[in-house]
Amino acid sequence: MGRPRLGHIQFINCLPLYYGMVKNDVLLDVDLVRANPADLARMILDDELDLAPIPAIEYARHADELVLLPDIAISSDGEVQSILLLSKVPVAQLGGRTVALTSTSRTSQVLARILLEKHWGVTPEYVEMPPDLPAMLRDADAALLIGDEALRAYWESPLDVHVYDLGREWTDWTGLPMVYAVWAVRRDFAQAQPEAVQEVADLLAGSLAYCRAHLDDISEYAARWEPFGADRFRSYFEALQFRYEPRYREGLKRYLSEAVALGQLDAVPDIHIFGEDA
Repeated sequence: MGRPRLGHIQFINCLPLYYGMVKNDVLLDVDLVRANPADLARMILDDELDLAPIPAIEYARHADELVLLPDIAISSDGEVQSILLLSKVPVAQLGGRTVALTSTSRTSQVLARILLEKHWGVTPEYVEMPPDLPAMLRDADAALLIGDEALRAYWESPLDVHVYDLGREWTDWTGLPMVYAVWAVRRDFAQAQPEAVQEVADLLAGSLAYCRAHLDDISEYAARWEPFGADRFRSYFEALQFRYEPRYREGLKRYLSEAVALGQLDAVPDIHIFGEDA
């Protein structure tokens, strides 16, 4: 039996988990594969990974093949700082205009569409593009960015665009947290090797506990590689929740229901949790 093949999002938002793994000396227990969320979803579905954080919408589209780890997600309860809509005009004026959606996360694409069409009441034209803000705004009136590119745009506050934090907008609209990514496990792997799945779940829990106890250290480490102070990174890591408690699960179900209403998902699936299903 080989080591579990564990996906890892290559954005700053997962640095706390990776940092904890390094400090807890557990990287030799897994084969860690870094990629963006959309590619991790493809890889787990193609049996190139056993466990991975993947966009929540991709889990819902393939729920019959996957189960979820119970206590971890990438989520927010208010601002998130790294899921942004940047627009040349106020968002209420985007009806009939073009919105460029980043190609790196399907959950954020659908979230942007839900907020635009259901919350703000506008129906733009959508195009998918690589996450390059100048190119996106050259060809479109607004751009959806996620991850590191969004975080830098949030901190640099471009003066010529309107910036909307979609985590804050979602919670203000629904009163619920937003779940962007979930830790999915191939169903066949979970059935064949439940002990290995539990070991990875414990590894991630240990990394999260380390993260919460060492936010200053992690923030200072992140600041070594970016032109921003450690205080910016601490603010960001505090905004990220990494939680999948009952209220967060309610937020995910609301998001999936809105995706169904918008025609972006066929139906809200039964969500199966590792270790909780009979």
